[in-house]
Amino acid sequence: MAIVWILLGLVGGYILAGLKVITEYERGVKFTLGKFSGLMKPGLRFVAPIFQKYQKVDVRVKTVDVPEQDCITKDNVSVNVNAVLYYKIRNAAKAVLEVEDFMYAISQLAQTTMRDVVGEVDLDNLLSGREMISKRIREIVDKASDPWGIEVVSVELKHIELPQDMKRTIAKQAEAEREKRAVITKAKGELIASKNLAGAAKVLSASPGALHLRTLATLNDLSSDQSNTVVFVLPLEVLKAWGVVEEKKT
Repeated sequence: MAIVWILLGLVGGYILAGLKVITEYERGVKFTLGKFSGLMKPGLRFVAPIFQKYQKVDVRVKTVDVPEQDCITKDNVSVNVNAVLYYKIRNAAKAVLEVEDFMYAISQLAQTTMRDVVGEVDLDNLLSGREMISKRIREIVDKASDPWGIEVVSVELKHIELPQDMKRTIAKQAEAEREKRAVITKAKGELIASKNLAGAAKVLSASPGALHLRTLATLNDLSSDQSNTVVFVLPLEVLKAWGVVEEKKT
């Protein structure tokens, strides 16, 4: 009877030792005598000790911080670029069977791809088309990692570091562009002002006494501040209006 209880205890211990829990965000890759024998879905699962073993694979979205890479653009400008890559495991069996360390592999693949893609574009396109560059890197890495059962969700360029001399050149270029826009805007404003002045001059010259009234209005505005000292020349029209100068008749 004691032997029976011992055997029952051993069997119970064996069964308990083989019970494994797979969480919802994991998948288990099971091996029987060294051979792949199937995937373990979330829940309570049994793995026969000694004969079987398993490896858990997290299928949530993971982040890979791609370190800074020294890249040469198409127009031979040296830049430091770093990025962040988001990926997830679509096929846990392939991720375990096809590549030794999929996290290290995806990181190295992202680094080399980023250098290659940056080398295909010039500096202006790199700075202005970061979204396009990120999309290109994602497509290449996703295609290359597909045999590993990995899906690249997105790639984002975090920072692009330029050489100091290039920064100064770009700053000068931006300043020159701002000055150019300011000169153009000022010229447009002066053109509009000259047209308005020309129109006002035509109106004043067409109306007798209009210039006299305008002069009086200007004097009234200046007289509001007693600290002002104004020296001006009276227009001939004003003198005629006051009777100081008589118009010669021919």
